[in-house]
Amino acid sequence: MAGEFRKIKGTPRKEALGMWTLVPMFIKAMKLETGLNTTLVLKAWDEVSGASAYTLNKFFKDGRLFVTVSSSMIRSHLEFQKAGIIASINRILENDPLFSKDCAKAGFVKEIILK
Repeated sequence: MAGEFRKIKGTPRKEALGMWTLVPMFIKAMKLETGLNTTLVLKAWDEVSGASAYTLNKFFKDGRLFVTVSSSMIRSHLEFQKAGIIASINRILENDPLFSKDCAKAGFVKEIILK
């Protein structure tokens, strides 16, 4: 595992690095970016939407957030707020130091599909 860190960006062995430098390197070396980004997106949905109590299922793939909601009234309310919710989720992700912005499989939210 230590060898993986030396391969990334040519980090010399004796150079002292801070945790906020090492953690992203570790995430990238262990190929945890997609799973971590997905978890951060789903967590941001709960924070932003206000509908976490009514959310039955969430799934994120290729910039699309699929959400199943138990109430048709809540679903129609969320339909009108999609653009604002997407912007708020992406703002939270942008400010999160653990979010990998260059991850091809799980990046920013582009679309929300409510069921």
